[in-house]
Amino acid sequence: MRDYYEVLGVARDASQEEIKKAYRKRARKLHPDYAGADSEEAFKELSVAYETLSDPEKRQMYDIGGPDALRGGGAGAGAPFTGFSDIFEAMFSGGFGASAQGPASRVRRGKDQQVTVDITLEDATFGAAKEVSFKTHVLCDTCHGAMCQPGTSPERCATCQGSGFVMQVQNSLFGRMQTQAPCPTCQGYGSTIAQPCTECNGAGRIATRRTLNINIPAGASEGTQIRVSGEAEIGMGGGPNGDLYLMIHEKKHPVFDRRGDDLHTWITIPMTTAALGTEFELETMDGKKTVTINAGTQPNDDIVLEGLGVGHLQRSGRGAMHVHVDVEIPKKLDETSRVLLEQLAKARGEVRVEPHRQQATFFDKLRDTFMG
Repeated sequence: MRDYYEVLGVARDASQEEIKKAYRKRARKLHPDYAGADSEEAFKELSVAYETLSDPEKRQMYDIGGPDALRGGGAGAGAPFTGFSDIFEAMFSGGFGASAQGPASRVRRGKDQQVTVDITLEDATFGAAKEVSFKTHVLCDTCHGAMCQPGTSPERCATCQGSGFVMQVQNSLFGRMQTQAPCPTCQGYGSTIAQPCTECNGAGRIATRRTLNINIPAGASEGTQIRVSGEAEIGMGGGPNGDLYLMIHEKKHPVFDRRGDDLHTWITIPMTTAALGTEFELETMDGKKTVTINAGTQPNDDIVLEGLGVGHLQRSGRGAMHVHVDVEIPKKLDETSRVLLEQLAKARGEVRVEPHRQQATFFDKLRDTFMG
């Protein structure tokens, strides 16, 4: 069974807030509804780890004796307790398999990092390679994660003899009891570093700025999060790298309005063009395209150009381009234009505008009958 701290990806001294954040982040990735049935066991393991470490009492018992302490498994043997005295013996005499855990490791996994990446509508439409620069930690070139000066190594702790813990005797109502605690000399590591690396101050890593070339997929949009596994900071003592998360910020386009994977733009045409129809060149993400205005186009008509929108995220194809038409009606006419329009209206029989006759009410009929 894996260590619960490793399952959650947090340090043993992580706060409750860090544990909660780590669980939420991993739960979204491992939930069977999103990751499939193959992730069910990993999700169960994550849930058990969180349930244990989010409860201060359970966490304390786990830190002392591991999973056996939570199951009441005795001194790591898996056998049931035989009585009240066995419980106290296990709890106060270094039971629950505590000694079997051995000293703590100085190696830690690096923290995950998040970087905001600005993209344009063109980047979102076709995908793009972006250069991302961020502050992080990399492996120390001098000690290569060993934390010691080259030519030296950690020395076995003389206080705990390399076990990482010491036994303490306490007097209580139940008599003299032994408790197990991290060694004060080596802080539970079982060894001491007499000559820490001067380059990294014994951390095994150094702070720097990294620059990576990252491929942004077509279809990425505002708020999209892209995980780049193992590209965040390296852990203490040369531990595994954390994951880098890219948070996408999409800049507004001056002409096109993006709605999902479709693009929208608006044009204004004269009423004569709407009536007669025409063709014109429209600048799109793919260059100039010929757009046909059909005769009889009405205000607010929508001309749809398939395949000229934004690429779909993680699947083939692209959205559509929507051209919304606004028909301009002239507010003032010169004499020539007025005459021509009047002739057109007469030819179409549109000279007179007949008001809609209102249906006579019951009272109107009574009035007409008696006053008629």
